[in-house]
Amino acid sequence: MAGSMLDIPCVTLGGEHKKLGDFPGKVLLVVNTASQCGFTPQYKGLEQLWQAYRERGLVVLGFPCNQFGKQEPGEARDIAQFCERNFGVSFPLFRKVEVNGPGAHPLFVELKQRAPGLLGSQKIKWNFTKFLVDPASGQVTRYAPTTKPQALEADIERLLSR
Repeated sequence: MAGSMLDIPCVTLGGEHKKLGDFPGKVLLVVNTASQCGFTPQYKGLEQLWQAYRERGLVVLGFPCNQFGKQEPGEARDIAQFCERNFGVSFPLFRKVEVNGPGAHPLFVELKQRAPGLLGSQKIKWNFTKFLVDPASGQVTRYAPTTKPQALEADIERLLSR
């Protein structure tokens, strides 16, 4: 995977500094999330993917975002408690980020460049846009917010079988 994406610093909800490079050889599923969105129940499906595939090499990474309808107003502790209490989320969650515009987190800038949206758009349309990252090639596949987590299983299986 290209070094630039591996070296981008991120901070977990608990304040721990991480980079994608901290997950060598892992298939990564990066998702911008929100607690008050119509797609919020997808947390359950993301957790199911994490539980089903983490031993084989999948890492789900959630990045809360308040850019779409102000649907993630909480602070780090509120977000962590909400996700754990309501959906049993145990996969890594990161500090709130912006995914579009001049304040977009560098990780999402890179993901959008590697996997543009419809008609080549660099913008993320809404919460729960998903990016599946191939650890071998660094290739990124983007999935729309309406794509349920379980719909990614065949692609995850393909990457894990390499």
